[in-house]
Amino acid sequence: MVGLVGGAARGWRLIDEAAGGGGAAATEAEHMRRLHGHAPGENQCTSALVKHIKAPVHLVWSLVRSFDQPQRYKPFVSRCVLRGGDLEIGSVREVNVKTGLPATTSTERLEQLDDDEHILSVKFVGGDHRLRNYSSIITVHPESIDGRPGTLVIESFVVDVPDGNTKDETCYFVEAVIKCNLTSLAEVSERLAIQSPTSPLEQ
Repeated sequence: MVGLVGGAARGWRLIDEAAGGGGAAATEAEHMRRLHGHAPGENQCTSALVKHIKAPVHLVWSLVRSFDQPQRYKPFVSRCVLRGGDLEIGSVREVNVKTGLPATTSTERLEQLDDDEHILSVKFVGGDHRLRNYSSIITVHPESIDGRPGTLVIESFVVDVPDGNTKDETCYFVEAVIKCNLTSLAEVSERLAIQSPTSPLEQ
């Protein structure tokens, strides 16, 4: 399940049904406080989504950290070209978006890539879309699901509210896209976990 955590611009939280509340919710809140420090402006909205994946953290992170290959799990990306050479902080990618979304291209910069803490941060710096000053943070955390290695994924964002739209409308749109991405991330990760001969999830 995917849960929503209200950011500073929204005073609500939709309970993450898979977390079971209590300690799990407190753990998510601590990760949010420590790693997802967005500071939205007056005309911005922010939110965060939570996903629990039945695959070990190293498999999930191997997909998430692929800044140069987001199409490995993001269903709306048709093509990605990394500018320059090596993948490093400040690297820029040119993304082509599949039809069906109100966008065709996006230019995105890698702001943070931490293989120890499992943090990826990306900022949109151009492209044919309406998500101005969009910045996202995705973090990956090990957890146990049904007694097996699993992964907690939290993705948060902050973005300008376009002219003619409300904060709620903007957040709902971005959340819908992220939900699709996280659902696909879970499907790909869990398939890899089952296929891996060394995976603890192998049947």
